[in-house]
Amino acid sequence: MATKTSELLAEAAPRAVAVVRAIRDDQLDLPTPCADYSVRDLLHHLYQVVVNFKELAAKRPAKWDKTDLLTDGWRDRFAAETERLIEAWADPAALEGVSPRVGLPRETVGEMGLIDLTVHAWDLARATGQPFEAAPDATAVAHAFMDRMGDTGQRMGAFAAPVDAPPNSSPFDRALARLGRHPAWSPH
Repeated sequence: MATKTSELLAEAAPRAVAVVRAIRDDQLDLPTPCADYSVRDLLHHLYQVVVNFKELAAKRPAKWDKTDLLTDGWRDRFAAETERLIEAWADPAALEGVSPRVGLPRETVGEMGLIDLTVHAWDLARATGQPFEAAPDATAVAHAFMDRMGDTGQRMGAFAAPVDAPPNSSPFDRALARLGRHPAWSPH
């Protein structure tokens, strides 16, 4: 069975996995659009996003710890964890009710996972010189999410204040700007 959330994740996940698989070991210390994160730091965070949002779908607590997830075979494990993430959100029960920790509808929690997966894949692609095209549906979800939750997310520090998107920006670039990312960011 599938849910809208699992279908969205199934569209976005292969794009993130492709970026992660293409990151070379000699790129791990490069800067990213997330000013306080190197590629290694952001990979670790994205890996934790995938693992923890899988747990949240199963209505188990997330564990944001310092365990080093970038050990031998981390690219393949990341790909496997994204498949598990999709499977977890395919259960209709994952979307029922309100998340006890953050008090948001569980569907909104699933959207947060999708947005993190998509935006951090872009961050990593930009940092490592890779092309990236976001899933169109993920872009639409990001805009709808920001319409509902943008101010709250900024107050909570989940993302930065919006920046101006250049004229004629793509829908995804406009979503990035709403999330506080500079669409033209470059490591140089």
